[in-house]
Amino acid sequence: MSSDSAHIAGATGDGAPAHVVEDLAGLVQLLSDGTVIRSDANALPPPSSSSPATLSVQWKDVVYDPTHNLKLRIYKPTPSAAENDAADGDVTKKKQRKLPVLVFFHGGGFCVGSFDLPNVHACCLRLAAELPALVLSADYRLAPEHRLPAALDDARTLLSWIQAQAQAQPTTTDPWLAETADFRNVFVAGESAGGNIAHHVAVAVGSGHQQHRVAGCALLWPFFAGEERTASEAEYPPGPFLTLPVYDQFCRLALPVGATRDHPALNPFGPHSPALDAVALPPTLVVAAERDLLRDRDVDYVARLREMGKHVELVEFQGQHHGFFVVEPSGEAGTELVRVVRRFVYGNTLPV
Repeated sequence: MSSDSAHIAGATGDGAPAHVVEDLAGLVQLLSDGTVIRSDANALPPPSSSSPATLSVQWKDVVYDPTHNLKLRIYKPTPSAAENDAADGDVTKKKQRKLPVLVFFHGGGFCVGSFDLPNVHACCLRLAAELPALVLSADYRLAPEHRLPAALDDARTLLSWIQAQAQAQPTTTDPWLAETADFRNVFVAGESAGGNIAHHVAVAVGSGHQQHRVAGCALLWPFFAGEERTASEAEYPPGPFLTLPVYDQFCRLALPVGATRDHPALNPFGPHSPALDAVALPPTLVVAAERDLLRDRDVDYVARLREMGKHVELVEFQGQHHGFFVVEPSGEAGTELVRVVRRFVYGNTLPV
């Protein structure tokens, strides 16, 4: 197994040989001396290649945080055949129209995953082509080398980068963004841990800690937690990629050492979490999966926000497990999910 290793600053040992204290399905191993060993294996089955989205989208990778060498992948839909075939004198049809921007954060329990995984790539191709939108799929620092709130800090850095791009002169803005991005309509989305990150971005914007407007927030089966078990957690539904032991392990590895699952990074309504009543959250879409052990947390999140008078929509996919879109990006459920996100995005987009 090829792997990368890193050492967590500040870890201590007693001189004994290092041994494994946490093994996350062979993907991440935490040793007693603080060393982290990462496998380059992908835990997800390869996505189907049947999606036509690959024929209508360009993509490229850009560094948004040189300090931590964090990258994002920009997905730009190509003009339609009708636009390309327009008469030379028809400037309106030939001009690339501005598109909403969809910032997307991948999942993986804050411990695994990347923007360039084949499954995440396939999802973003579909979203870019079929919404259509300019999709920015971003990496962030992973735990346990970089425990929370590192990932949340990185998301705020990304939003600041987007704001700088929007305010820059056209000659200094990334040319794809300058040509295609409608910076008035920036949406933040993510799946699982990425949905959690999207929530925190929305809170930062709504609290005035981030200045760039967010037009909407789409949380796909967001990864929230808490010390008290919900019914769906206690029933321990058989999930192919998220089980209760894996869920708990993600929490242990992602949170600061000694923190509980009620930490504000994971529990938006925990005893030490900031109140959201006065936070000006943007319109929010929450997608839940019926057979997801996190289903009750996601539904409760919606109910609590509605009690506060927030504009939040819940869409539940019957018969689906946690992460179904990433597991099979070209499946029927994935197709319906893209329709749901498209309706949400264009239902909350400011007109030209």
